[in-house]
Amino acid sequence: MPDAHRLRRVSVQRLVTEAGTDPRRIVVTAAVIERDDSFLVTRRLPGVHLAGYWEFPGGKCEPGESHVACLVREIAEELDTTVLVGAEIFALAHTYPDRIVQLHFFECELAGEPRAALGQEMRWVGRGELESLAFPPADEELIRKLARRG
Repeated sequence: MPDAHRLRRVSVQRLVTEAGTDPRRIVVTAAVIERDDSFLVTRRLPGVHLAGYWEFPGGKCEPGESHVACLVREIAEELDTTVLVGAEIFALAHTYPDRIVQLHFFECELAGEPRAALGQEMRWVGRGELESLAFPPADEELIRKLARRG
């Protein structure tokens, strides 16, 4: 798991979990899962926003859902396993042309072996490989921090 003390936690703003008054705002949680100096990443499926990009597993919070509950639900749906959710290590809001994504990244540990339950590509990527993959623009700062933290 990432060492939260070695990563600088960045919080652009403390925003409300729900979309609030802006219907374009989407709250997303993501699991940063590290094992043997490699990170678990999945590839976004065709037909979804940012299709083809690599990402840390997770997804959109339902209205009123806590970040932890969202992450537990999303990991069960995407990876067919349970997850132990640790500290939030990075948070930011990123504006895309059609939406504002409020991202919350948590250090996590899997309770079982992951399985790509939605048919998505899934792989363990070494720290040195992270910057060679195409991640969404909102993930760039976190990817740089993780890649350089060796």
